[in-house]
Amino acid sequence: MFGKVLIANRGEIALRIHRACKEMGIATVAVHSTADADAMHVRLADESVCIGPAPARESYLNVPAILSAATVTNAEAIHPGYGFLSENASFAEIVAEHGFKFIGPSAKHIAMMGDKVTAKRVISEAGVPVVPGSDGPIDDLDKAARVAADIGYPVLVKAAGGGGGRGMKVARDETELRRAVPAARNEALVSFDNGEVYLERYLGRPRHIEVQILADEHGNVVHLFERDCSLQRNHQKILEEAPSPTLDDAQRERIGQICCDAVRKIGYASAGTLEFLYEDGEFFFIEMNTRIQVEHPVTEAICGLDVVRETIRIAAGERLSVRQQDLAINGHAIECRINAENPETFAPSPGRITEFHTPGGLGVRVDSALYSGYVVPPHYDSLVAKLIVHGATREECIMRLRRSLGEMVIGGIETTIPLHQRLIAEPDFASAAYDIHWLERLVAGSG
Repeated sequence: MFGKVLIANRGEIALRIHRACKEMGIATVAVHSTADADAMHVRLADESVCIGPAPARESYLNVPAILSAATVTNAEAIHPGYGFLSENASFAEIVAEHGFKFIGPSAKHIAMMGDKVTAKRVISEAGVPVVPGSDGPIDDLDKAARVAADIGYPVLVKAAGGGGGRGMKVARDETELRRAVPAARNEALVSFDNGEVYLERYLGRPRHIEVQILADEHGNVVHLFERDCSLQRNHQKILEEAPSPTLDDAQRERIGQICCDAVRKIGYASAGTLEFLYEDGEFFFIEMNTRIQVEHPVTEAICGLDVVRETIRIAAGERLSVRQQDLAINGHAIECRINAENPETFAPSPGRITEFHTPGGLGVRVDSALYSGYVVPPHYDSLVAKLIVHGATREECIMRLRRSLGEMVIGGIETTIPLHQRLIAEPDFASAAYDIHWLERLVAGSG
């Protein structure tokens, strides 16, 4: 096992990784920008190194600075968390070339799944159902029109690289398609330095179902069941729950086994998540995330397994600590992503935290790096806390979540707590009658 791990991230995920390391007896190194000098993970880590000024490109994306910090602190491994460099194949390769262990999958698998066209082809060949779409990137508008006619409108124009809803446009006819393709290309080029786009069938009211897998270097693979991440705004997840209230045990076992077989076939090793659109009883693969996910705590809650700990163990060459037959779903869990944003306009709301009180009690967990007096910087993602609740049933879980949201206090900034309170009070949420477009319809209706 590693003696020291450098955490190449910030915020709640950096603190989460630090906690997992300390419980394993591993020393930690926090790297940080000047804006994060007083961050909680920096305060708690065994060592800390400032790697640059506030802009992420000059600090958290500064590969030479991160490698220098690992060198001077004698770290043995680097955990990238999520975001920033976590799905950068070049970074994973450079880390290995410099004698450090990258806590994540191989650079080959990161690159394979980072290009969505390649990922769909590889996953399809491994036996996973995919959304009908173009065989590869679309290089001209006439070809796009022919492919769209074969698929059937509406179609989705998607960036081959990146994610988060950027480089993604819906076209309901050929006229819209001829506008959408260049618009998506330009957005993808600016966002990901890759202007390739491809086409997929646009599903009307699907749910977003994702399967969490763990795989070690010895060929062992397990799935940790699924998460339902259908509550989204601008393709960004807002609330996640596990298990999905839509699937039955047979569907759950079928898609879980399909994912395990595919991951084993391609030789993947680490934590990973295969994401699907689910409509009318059918699963359609959309992408694989080759990293720890923001929403991993809901899986931990229903499985009783530390997913971050497993990623560290896998990177150290150890075997998975569980077999598939050891795993069972225990109750229900829901996670609310709490952002430093106005709950109606979603405008960012950085600033000093004047008061911070987290809810407690049975089945309540808060992952956050906030504390009273901390200044939320304006330079990074607006996620400031994750509230995770667990209950014996979904109904009990919702009641616990309602109570916990009412107890949670974050003073000095605006947050999306009121939005979550509104969401869980909706009859459609209580009955689980929602899809990936439901939240945007709700927000648009209130506007």
